[in-house]
Amino acid sequence: MKEDFLHYLWKFKKFESLNLKSAQGEEITIIKTGDYLELSGPDFFNAHIEIGNQKWAGNVEIHVKSSDWYLHNHEKDAAYKNVILHVVWENDTAIFRENNTEIPVLVLKDYVSKEIIESYHALVSPKTWISCEKQLKEIEKFLLTNWQERLFFERLERKSKFIYQLLEETNQDWEAVLFCLLAKNFGLNINGSSFLQLSKAIPFSIIRKESFEVENLEALLLGTSGLLEADKEDVYYKDLKFRYFFLLHKYQIERTYIDPVQFFKLRPDNFPTIRLSQLASLYHEQQNLFSKIIDLKSADQVYCLLNVSASLYWQNHYQFDKESPKKSKVLSKAFIDLVIINTIIPLQFAYSNIIGESIVESLIDFMNEVAPEKNAIIDKFDFFGIKSKNAFETQTLIELKNEYCNQKACLKCALGIELLKNN
Repeated sequence: MKEDFLHYLWKFKKFESLNLKSAQGEEITIIKTGDYLELSGPDFFNAHIEIGNQKWAGNVEIHVKSSDWYLHNHEKDAAYKNVILHVVWENDTAIFRENNTEIPVLVLKDYVSKEIIESYHALVSPKTWISCEKQLKEIEKFLLTNWQERLFFERLERKSKFIYQLLEETNQDWEAVLFCLLAKNFGLNINGSSFLQLSKAIPFSIIRKESFEVENLEALLLGTSGLLEADKEDVYYKDLKFRYFFLLHKYQIERTYIDPVQFFKLRPDNFPTIRLSQLASLYHEQQNLFSKIIDLKSADQVYCLLNVSASLYWQNHYQFDKESPKKSKVLSKAFIDLVIINTIIPLQFAYSNIIGESIVESLIDFMNEVAPEKNAIIDKFDFFGIKSKNAFETQTLIELKNEYCNQKACLKCALGIELLKNN
């Protein structure tokens, strides 16, 4: 038995609520179960309960065993002084207040049906992937859609925390924050951390000043990433290296350690050389990028704004000193979709929160225009009957899997609660 199941039982009154008696033999009438705030302190606040002939207003604490009260040191915590009822599955010891009066106890297992317990065990028992995998097809579309909107909001709230952290680090410079986010995004999963480090290592004021000469931006990005450390005969390499060290001296930039960028396991179009050149081209071609991105309302507008390619040298190179067949290395639609999902939408959401606007509905419309992501999580949901038509749906399913399914938080999930109600 787990405590979150007892929270579910109490919150939704999934037990025989008539003829309740405390372990001490007093009649109990539940007027209001209380507010489940999931904060520190008692589990349910402001409950209204009649015990014996006395009406009480206060808090309710829930444990699997009553002895957990002492195990969690609640007797030493002033937040638990106003507990009016201790709800437990097993009553293995009496609990006393500071004045030596015993806290009333409701033993919940005496009032819960066998069917509800069996349904709970069926839901949380081990499966091949997630607990409700075989029941997903039973979920009503309306319920799923409503829950996905909530998941989308939660995902944006989590991503916003990183943006607010960057704002603190950049002295509230939204352009600098965007640069950091884009750099991380351009690095994808393998080089994202290294690209983020290099974006923080170069003061954005320097990016602004040097944006009129794309070779200088390339030199700064490639040099900071450690890709200009060797001695090579390549003329373009030598030029970038010269520019890099000149700029270091010009701006008195202090060199910092950056995790080495990786080429291994990457498709050539995702090589760090190519992505950093594309990032340099973007900032060369687009001034005041934040003000433009914050006003974008559709995917087509983004595709137009981010229509950039790597510089001329990289048209027939993926690495220095190694020529390759000529190819225009423009940002692909699929890559720009990732920028929309991971940078533009979270940034617009965070900015709207700062200025006090609500744009969640327009962001959902925005995401509905973006193609669905392709990964193992989405493939699995598809296999078990939930198909995604756009990036809004794939993002919410990723949030569901990572923040609920992986955490075994079935009783905090709208789908899990609904499935338990129906069984």
